[in-house]
Amino acid sequence: MTPGLVIFDCDGVLVDTEGPTNEVVAANLARYGLHLSASDCVEMFVGGTMVSVRDQVRTMGYPLPDTWTDEIYAAMFARLSEGVAVIPGVLEVLDRLDAAGISYCIGSNGPMPKMDITLAPSGLLERFAGRIYTPHVIGLEHAKPNAGLYLHAARTMGFEPLNCVVIEDSANGARGAKNAGIRCFGYTAQTPAPVLEAEGAIPFADMADLPGLLGL
Repeated sequence: MTPGLVIFDCDGVLVDTEGPTNEVVAANLARYGLHLSASDCVEMFVGGTMVSVRDQVRTMGYPLPDTWTDEIYAAMFARLSEGVAVIPGVLEVLDRLDAAGISYCIGSNGPMPKMDITLAPSGLLERFAGRIYTPHVIGLEHAKPNAGLYLHAARTMGFEPLNCVVIEDSANGARGAKNAGIRCFGYTAQTPAPVLEAEGAIPFADMADLPGLLGL
C-alpha cells in the first residue's frame, strides 16, 4: 500500500552522521574512563538521545557531570560542521515522492541545531522546512521509542497512522514506529536486519530499493 505520508528519521537515514558522531562520543567517554570504540557506541546508543546516553553511562558506574550533554553537543557540532554526506540514493527517493505527490517529513530525536548543521549544506533543511519534528521543538517530554513524536508528526501533517510509513535505521526508532502503530522500513546500514525485524520493521539495505517498497 502506497502511504500518504513518509516520516524519515534524520541521522543515518538522510545524512551519514552516525560514524562521526559516535567517534566524538567514544573519544569523550574515554576521558571519563569508559573506553568504547565508535562501533560499540553505535551498538549501544544509536537511536537514543544524548540525555539517554548520559543516563546509561551513569548506570554503568561512570559519573558524568550534569554539564555533559552541553559538552558533548559542542564537540559533536564542531565535528559535524566539517561536513557530512547525504545517504546515497535518498535525494532520488525524495524526488520520486514529489513526483507522486506523497507528503514527507522528518521525525527525529536530534536537536534542531544539529539538523541545521547537517541538513543545510545539501539543501535538505530547506526541502523539509516546516516539516521537521523533534521532541525539543514540539515540547515532548519523551523521545523515541515513545510513540508521541511519530503520532504528533502524523497528526500535524493530517494523516492517520495507518496511512503513514516510517523510515528508520535503529531498533529504538523502529520500536517507536511500532508503538505508534505505523509501518516501518528499516535501513540496515547501521543496524543488522534481524535487530530491526525484531522491532517489526521491514529491512532494506539500499535506498534504491525504497521506492519499490513504498509502492512507487
